[in-house]
Amino acid sequence: MARALELASAVRGYTSPNPSVGAVIVQDGEIVAEGATSAYPGAHAEANALAGRQFPGATMYVTLEP
Repeated sequence: MARALELASAVRGYTSPNPSVGAVIVQDGEIVAEGATSAYPGAHAEANALAGRQFPGATMYVTLEP
């Protein structure tokens, strides 16, 4: 979650009207993907982390607006 908060903080002020959000995908104890909200009207953090891929059995940690 700390990494997700770092990602969200890095884009703060660049995503309006969307909130700045960070997302981290963890599989087998390792970070396998991460993303942050893109500048409007870009993709949300979750979509950027997934980037069209699948991570069966993984956990995604997502912040709300920090």
